[in-house]
Amino acid sequence: MRTLRVPPTAMVLGGVVSVQFGGALAAKLIQTLGAPGTVALRLAMAVPILLLIARPSLRNRTKRDLLAVVAFGIVLGLMNLSFYLSLERLPLGVAVTIEFIGPLGLAAAMSRKRRDLIAVAAAALGVVLVNGQELEAVDWVGIGFAALAGALWACYILLSAETGRRFAQLDGLALAMVVSALITVPIGISSAGAELLHWHSLTLGLAIALLSSVLPYSLETLALRRMKPAVFGVLMSLEPAVGATAGYLILGQRLAPIQLIGMACVVGASIAITRTPRSEAPDI
Repeated sequence: MRTLRVPPTAMVLGGVVSVQFGGALAAKLIQTLGAPGTVALRLAMAVPILLLIARPSLRNRTKRDLLAVVAFGIVLGLMNLSFYLSLERLPLGVAVTIEFIGPLGLAAAMSRKRRDLIAVAAAALGVVLVNGQELEAVDWVGIGFAALAGALWACYILLSAETGRRFAQLDGLALAMVVSALITVPIGISSAGAELLHWHSLTLGLAIALLSSVLPYSLETLALRRMKPAVFGVLMSLEPAVGATAGYLILGQRLAPIQLIGMACVVGASIAITRTPRSEAPDI
């Protein structure tokens, strides 16, 4: 009997779709629990699943190993919290597009090529266009949270690579998620209280944990073993477009033509940067 072999590109695309539709469900739950409560519920339900899958061990770990995973966990928790805070104020597609500037800026800074700096400028123009409103109508707080999430995403990339060098498979990620939960769950409990235990919240929380954490992280890890990092980066560049689609299908969020043009600028810039050889730029 032949074993079904899923192409790595399908895995990555599946992860992209999964995380963005998970974000759309999170935006719905945020209306009830708020951003801190939603992050807390997502991580609290994702951690046991990842620990069961990875079964990480702290035996024979050095102090630097532990510091790396703790730093990774702190950044992971704050990144998710910042992004969910932006979802309280911005459409999903807009928030994802702004957040994407973080890893794009990191890639351009690492490559130091004029082409990539031009791409970042095009992405910045895209962020301006994606807001699609007069300056006085722009939600600057939401933009600030999305930009902060992007900056933390850049840190996440660096710390993920460092943790991956020190821990095998999903071990480092699972331990980092524990740290993230320890930071965010108390905040979520104080913010959302008993609403966290409502059956509707628990059901959506489990779906978000699976779609936004367990499934995409696992698929990406498996895919990277069998595909070039540059190809992975190009596929990940589709996230803003998939986020806008998920926002429309699940939340009914329509983006104006000018916003779609801005999103296209960011996606195009991301593809241009991620096609830079690996020795010159990190993956996003």
